[in-house]
This record gives sequence, structure tokens and C-alpha cells, in this order.
Amino acid sequence: MTGHEAVGTVASAAALPGSDDVSLLLPATLQVDLGRLPDVFGAVPRGVWAALFIVVGGVLAALLLGSLTTRLLVRLGVPEAIEGTAFERAAREFETSTVEVLGTLVRFFILGVTFLAVLSVANITVAASFWRRTVEFLPQLFFAIVILIVGVVVGDKIHLVVGERLTGVKLPQIGIFPRLAKFTVFYVAILVALSQLGVATLALVVLLAVYLFALVLLTAIALSDLLKSGAAGSYLLLNQPYSIGDEVAIGERRGIVQEVNLFVTHVENNGEEFIVPNSLVFAEGVVRIRN
Repeated sequence: MTGHEAVGTVASAAALPGSDDVSLLLPATLQVDLGRLPDVFGAVPRGVWAALFIVVGGVLAALLLGSLTTRLLVRLGVPEAIEGTAFERAAREFETSTVEVLGTLVRFFILGVTFLAVLSVANITVAASFWRRTVEFLPQLFFAIVILIVGVVVGDKIHLVVGERLTGVKLPQIGIFPRLAKFTVFYVAILVALSQLGVATLALVVLLAVYLFALVLLTAIALSDLLKSGAAGSYLLLNQPYSIGDEVAIGERRGIVQEVNLFVTHVENNGEEFIVPNSLVFAEGVVRIRN
């Protein structure tokens, strides 16, 4: 038996009782030369290791920040504040919520930044040409999407709040105010989002001026009768030619005055309630009946 065969036999044999050599417990095929590990790790380029660390850190940061965003919005009471809005109802149909959508956007934003950072660190030539532009554009796109979502949610909430506050005004034209408030918020949100994407500021100002002019013009046309009733109601409230409890006749309507507000006068007679616009009071005149 040669010297080399003797070494191979000892290396592949099981350890004897009481032996302190742990390496003899394993077959020769499973033994690893730990001294060669630095050479193995050193053979991998440093850029690959850096990219690997960035990927791990980016995924962890995305999960952490997404969860923190969702919890923070819940702590601030955002789900209760936006309950009933159109965006929240649409999100519920997909078995999610507005705060979860915002949390997901944060996660994707962090992952996108991580992906671009990996391409840059790994010295991939495809990323070298648009790295700077992408780094500048990605945050702008993220904030533009967030602004649009917030604008839609706030606009829907304002529509609900204004509608609830004006439910007591029994005029058909009053229903336009909640819609005007909602679409005004939508338009402002779109303008701010476009500005985040680098759209010319002058064009945004011109669009806003045109929108406000059209809004005032259409409001004046659509609510001409309402404006007349408001002007007449201001006169009636200040001068009080009749008051609650007086018996009056307004055109063909006769009864006891129950309420007078800025836009209408409520007159009741034999269980019937007449809601007379104040502009009609001025047009037809009012007769106060003295018993």
C-alpha cells in the first residue's frame, strides 16, 4: 500500500471512538476546504455583491415603508374620513381600500428606485443612458399619482359634505353646487399633478383662468333664478314685510307663513305646504291678510 492510498483510506474512514478529529466524521466528498472560501467570494465582482445588498435592502424598505404608510393613514382616521366616497367604493369592489392603494404605491416606488439603483451599480449599459432622467422623473410620477388619488378622494368627500349641507334648500338648481365643488377639486388636482410632471406653468395658469371664467359664466347662467331668489330673500329678511305666523297671499297661494329663508318662503294652508321662491314673491307681489 502506497503513502497516497493510506491517506485516502484514513480520510474516508469513520472516526474512531474518542477521536478529536471532527473532519473524520464526514466522507471525503463532503469535506470543504474553508481556506478557499475567501477566494470563492473574491471571484465574484464587487458590483454584484453591492447589487445584491441593494436588492435585499430595497425589498425590506419597500415592505416596511408600505406598512408604515398604511398604519399611519389608519391612525390619522383617513378610512373613516373618506368612507362613502366613489374612490373608496371602487377600491372595496377590488377587495382593497384607499389606504392600501397608497401603501402599495409606496412599495412600488421604493422597488422602482431599487431596480434602477441595481442597474447603475451593476454597470449595465442600458441604465447608463437614462439613469439620471429616470431618477428625476420617477419621484415626480409618484407624487403626481398620489396627488390625483388624493384629489379624487377629497373631491368626492366635498361633494358629499356640500350635498348634505344643502339638503335643506329645496330648489332644483341647488344640486349643481356639490358637483361644481367636486370637479373644481378634480381640476386643481390635475393641474398640480401635471405641474409635477413638468408641464409648462404658463399653460396651467391659462387653463385655470379659462376654467374659472367658464365656471363663473355657467354658474351665472344656470343659477340666474337662484341668484334672483337670493337677492329677493336678502331684501325680505332685512325689511320683513311679513313674518312667521302671518297669513299671506302670493299669487294664487294663500296660507300661513311657516318659514322664510334666503331663497324660498314656506306657506301652509289646510295641510298643504307651498314652497314659493322669493323671486316669485317679488314678481307676483304679496298680500298680507289682517283678520
